[in-house]
Amino acid sequence: MKVVLFCGGLGTRLREFFANVPKPMVNIGYRPILWHVMKYYAHYGHKDFILCLGYKADVIKNYFLNYDECVSNDFTLQEGGKKIQLLNSDIEDWKITFVDTGLTSNIGQRFKAVEEYLEGEEVFLANYSDGLTDLHLPDIIEDFYRDDKIASFLCVKPSQSFHLVSMQENGLVTDIQSVQQAGIRINGGFFVFKKDIFKYIQPGEELVNEPFQRLIKLKQLAAYKYNGFWACMDTFKEQQQLDDMYCQGNAPWAVWNHERKAKSLQYSRIHHVAHDSVPVKLA
Repeated sequence: MKVVLFCGGLGTRLREFFANVPKPMVNIGYRPILWHVMKYYAHYGHKDFILCLGYKADVIKNYFLNYDECVSNDFTLQEGGKKIQLLNSDIEDWKITFVDTGLTSNIGQRFKAVEEYLEGEEVFLANYSDGLTDLHLPDIIEDFYRDDKIASFLCVKPSQSFHLVSMQENGLVTDIQSVQQAGIRINGGFFVFKKDIFKYIQPGEELVNEPFQRLIKLKQLAAYKYNGFWACMDTFKEQQQLDDMYCQGNAPWAVWNHERKAKSLQYSRIHHVAHDSVPVKLA
């Protein structure tokens, strides 16, 4: 199943701190957030990517053209660095299509620009490329097929820390509460689409505005409610929080590591039991 990644925006709220880097290339740990998103999909077997490029597209292209597997994989170095043997790999089985979708295009325009590269795909995935989650991806895909709608998106609680205020006309405050406790849900940026979605997008339209309103009227838009980990990187503060989590070994979205740790733990338990077993002589 192909994955469309929107990674051409200006990232204006982060440009003050990362002026020469497009938002998808801002690092979480030692890899850009775009890599984390792609690694997430690849973990579940979806390794055919279409990148909708725009602002500083050259930075993204050059990153993958000069990709260094050694940065995030174990390897053996010999002959003073002349010979390197990778012990595992990230992207050797990935297919990445780089498409220039316009410097100032909105998401809907970028989406339409890659329609031809989705020929033959009855169902495909899409992502804003600035959010991370530990969602078990097959769950939302199975739910999509069961609902049989044209579009579905991950529906999550907001991760921001601001408060919602309720007040009367005279300005008297009647309630104030954290947005995370207010029961509000937002679009988490993880999408599943049927190819028919393109019939509902007119030139110049933003994806979730007019097209989604049309789908709502036709009862063809579903939301997958999720209460697990989800975080978005819109601001420098959020980038720092995600980076700190990764550096501390607490990255819920790194599902590819969780499986490895689970296997390692299982092996350790089996090994421990084998050594602790005591032969019993039967009478």
